Amino acid sequence: MTPKDMMVADANSEAMGIPRTSLMENAGNCLARRIINNINPCKVAIFAGNGGNGGDGFVSARYLINHGFEVEVFFLSDPALIKSPETRLNWEVLEQMSNGTNPLSLNIIKDSSYLHKTDAEVIVDALLGTGVRGNLREPVSTAVDIINQSEGFTVAVDVPTGVDPGSGMVADKAVQADVTVTFHKVKVGLNIASVDYVGSIEVCDIGIPKEAELFAGPGDLLRIEKRDQKSHKGQNGKVLIIGGSKEYSGAPALAAMSSIAAGADLAVVACPQQLSSVIRSYSPDLIVHGLSNDFINPRDTEELIKLSENFDSVVLGCGIGREEETAIAVNDLAVEIEKPMVIDADALKMLGPGVLPRRIYETVITPHAGEFREFSGITAPQDLQDKIKVVAEVSRESETTVILKGAVDIIAGNDKLKLNSTGNPGMSVGGTGDCLAGLIGALLSHGQNAFEAAFLGAYINGLAGDFACEKYGYNFKATDVLKLIPQTFK
Repeated sequence: MTPKDMMVADANSEAMGIPRTSLMENAGNCLARRIINNINPCKVAIFAGNGGNGGDGFVSARYLINHGFEVEVFFLSDPALIKSPETRLNWEVLEQMSNGTNPLSLNIIKDSSYLHKTDAEVIVDALLGTGVRGNLREPVSTAVDIINQSEGFTVAVDVPTGVDPGSGMVADKAVQADVTVTFHKVKVGLNIASVDYVGSIEVCDIGIPKEAELFAGPGDLLRIEKRDQKSHKGQNGKVLIIGGSKEYSGAPALAAMSSIAAGADLAVVACPQQLSSVIRSYSPDLIVHGLSNDFINPRDTEELIKLSENFDSVVLGCGIGREEETAIAVNDLAVEIEKPMVIDADALKMLGPGVLPRRIYETVITPHAGEFREFSGITAPQDLQDKIKVVAEVSRESETTVILKGAVDIIAGNDKLKLNSTGNPGMSVGGTGDCLAGLIGALLSHGQNAFEAAFLGAYINGLAGDFACEKYGYNFKATDVLKLIPQTFK
């Protein structure tokens, strides 16, 4: 599990109704139990920072005192700098306890000169944990030296301070723990880091349900990188939408406008020439590139492949129609375009066997049940567990990320699985699938991998649909969903 995965799980748990205070309480209790169950009552020194790691240490202090331990806390910050409400709450509890007869000593360390070697038999490193980046600053750097010079048994909270939780690397120095008590799951860096730093690793269950990781939730929006404040036009994604036919002019327009609503700088619709003026009329935000004839055909493929070189991602299929010549073009484009791609709607139904495994770039397909059957030749079962197995198998065989749209969306890709439960029956209206395709195209253009782009797109599109349902009931349009996409990013 990466540090970002842990942040997501925390946030999704909170969205499910589990307070962060409960998770911190469970973490601190588990940390204390590791000491209580293995060591007789003695003096414990807790070195704590002002983040969640420090909060875990503050909670553990309460339990240790209740079991006869003498506790000295070295808080390497200023209480006014505590941003986490949960950490602040548990610090304030310790402040109240320190006014009583408890064997508790609180030391606020704003300068490394106030740190000193401790004679505690147990040292708890609750300084930085997963928050470490680069060289350590003072007074943390001196605290790490003191911990390592002490003779006590050292317990690291979640990740030893100084060890990068993602890579396991140590940029400067790190706590040399005898045991690392990590929460929920082992962080990927712990498996890579030297045993000299992490010691033995013990995993503590703090009550995060598996659904917090299995289902897409608001925490997953943390996976979307913030826009660079110095970025300029074109640096935040350019999406090419290839689609449209004489029957369906709105579909590619919806996909393009969805890409823009999701933050892409540019969305260009490549469509049959006779649709150009119609699609331009939908919005002044759209740029339209006219092709030949009244449907996309093999005479357009070379031009489209060349055009795609200027884009970060491609959406293929929205409103593209089912002409025989279009099918030939779709199969050629699916292989020859060297960009991350979303393949949607009629394009899915026209792909020949073995075409997608020939693609060397990441690919997302977005079928509903009927399109899934035409693409794979398999009717998706009704039972959710059976359906998950089928979607995962089709994903492996086609070497793509698959979203099977439904009451619960199933997203499978790269041997990973995610479910999404946002959305409502009102989204059966035409066009919401085009919005989804454009959304995923935008996320791919931002640099998200195919699996993340797929489940984030499903979550965001469904949430925008839920906002539309709150506003209009079930009687809303795809354009209503489109207008609410930016709100979901907040």
